[in-house]
Amino acid sequence: MLRLHAQGRRLLTFSVHPLPSPTSIRPIQVSSFRMSLKRKAAVPPTGDASKKPKKNADLTSFFGAPKITPSNPSSTTSSSSSPATLKFDKQKWLAGLNSEQKSLLQLEIDTLDESWLAVLKDEIVSREFLDLKRYLQKEVATQKIYPPMDLVYSWSRHCPLHKVRAVILGQDPYHGPNQAHGLCFSVLPPTPAPPSLANIYKAIAVDYPSFRPPPGRSGLLTPWADQGVLLLNTCLTVRAGQANSHNSRGWEKFTQKVIDIVVKTRTQGVVFLAWGSPAQKRCSGISGARHLVLKSVHPSPLAAHKPPGFFNNGHFIKCNEFLEQRYGEGAGINWDLNVPKPVAAVKSDGGPGEDKGKSGEGINGHNKDKTHENSAQSDKKAAVVSTVPEKQDVNKVSPTEEFEGVDDDDAIEALEELTRLEEQGKLKDGENQK
Repeated sequence: MLRLHAQGRRLLTFSVHPLPSPTSIRPIQVSSFRMSLKRKAAVPPTGDASKKPKKNADLTSFFGAPKITPSNPSSTTSSSSSPATLKFDKQKWLAGLNSEQKSLLQLEIDTLDESWLAVLKDEIVSREFLDLKRYLQKEVATQKIYPPMDLVYSWSRHCPLHKVRAVILGQDPYHGPNQAHGLCFSVLPPTPAPPSLANIYKAIAVDYPSFRPPPGRSGLLTPWADQGVLLLNTCLTVRAGQANSHNSRGWEKFTQKVIDIVVKTRTQGVVFLAWGSPAQKRCSGISGARHLVLKSVHPSPLAAHKPPGFFNNGHFIKCNEFLEQRYGEGAGINWDLNVPKPVAAVKSDGGPGEDKGKSGEGINGHNKDKTHENSAQSDKKAAVVSTVPEKQDVNKVSPTEEFEGVDDDDAIEALEELTRLEEQGKLKDGENQK
């Protein structure tokens, strides 16, 4: 034992022991070390890697619980952060805005989902967008504008960027009361589904004969958005009673940027449902095999019957087949707004009156019996016409009778086409009364 002293005071006391002999040191067992690594590797991973969808899992389990409660369908809740959001310092970005920018962009700051704000932050401070916001500021002060301002960006909150799997493109919002709420084609209850949406329901029933429209002819499509369907209008606002009144004011550039971001960032693949030439033009820059663009005439009653027609385009089942190929089994969209699993149409051996695909099929219509594999896409026409409910005969329903008082605001392209045909004398009598 050693003791150190300074001026008669003991500062430190410690003991020194001899080192152990080499023979007393236990060597490391390499075999046991390797075994420990194997055991660690066998532990199941946590986090996202362990959350792969199970076979035959329904869409609720895959996409998570719905964010919207039935009691308040217009409200939204922002979901978990995307990778882009995690890198975005909103407060730092806000600190870089001047006072006018903060005032003009208050709606975007408060209501645009952060996953979208992170990638649109440069676009919304552009000269064109700020001019749009100055125009809207005057419009809101002097006019009735739809949808309500707090719902203009509800599409972003229902469908964060990192969850987008499909995109449906519309034109501008409905311009009647209690209709538009920020999702294209969707209307707030108790407003019944407008004619174009009613035709969309009929097309779904062709692909999935078990599909039935929601009770009370509801047109609320938030369940689709919550599953990853981006329901995006070209223009996001409109004057009450004046369709297309906010066209060419700047919304087109902004929403095209939204589309471009989806194309660039959603690298696993997205389905774009482009109905009508305006929507198809907005998808004209999408090429290659990464994404799928499905084109068709518009579902408006004035266009849906134009060859090759809207009802038999097969878009809804094609969308789900693509998503399952890219994201795995069970990753398709549950288009049915009433029941957990719509049933896809399959080829019938007994004629169009039989539907042999109602048993043993999952949400995307893939029968376990291999004899029916791929038959839904190859021969839907023969199997589905008689499976649509009698009251919804696609050739007999009168939109004006079934949806009295509800304007169809998205038929501009069809009207222009009818006018052109009339001027050329090519439109037969009664043809425009379908």
